[in-house]
Amino acid sequence: MDISDIIGEELVAVEFVQDYLQLRFDTPLLTLYAWPHVLLSEFSIAFGEPEYRNALCSLIGEKVEEATLEEGDSLTLKFENDTVLALSLREEDLDGPEAGAFSPTGLVADQEEF
Repeated sequence: MDISDIIGEELVAVEFVQDYLQLRFDTPLLTLYAWPHVLLSEFSIAFGEPEYRNALCSLIGEKVEEATLEEGDSLTLKFENDTVLALSLREEDLDGPEAGAFSPTGLVADQEEF
């Protein structure tokens, strides 16, 4: 799956929806059913750790420099401030059959799961 539509897009919202996460960009929508790690310059933060939500929300207003989805392996988003969101897509690291979904139009009806 190609998620390159988010390269150059600004993150406009981080939405915590019960047990999943939605990242809204100017137009595209990325839904994650597993929680990504937030890799900062000096340390990383995982779901459940102090400041996790703040680290994600601090990315609002930042543009995506790189976006890579390697099905069955990993999803990485690098932002202009050098923060990276990383999610393992390996079967043994996931709780369900899908790790997330991507919609280039921002519409749920256009989502493609991965």
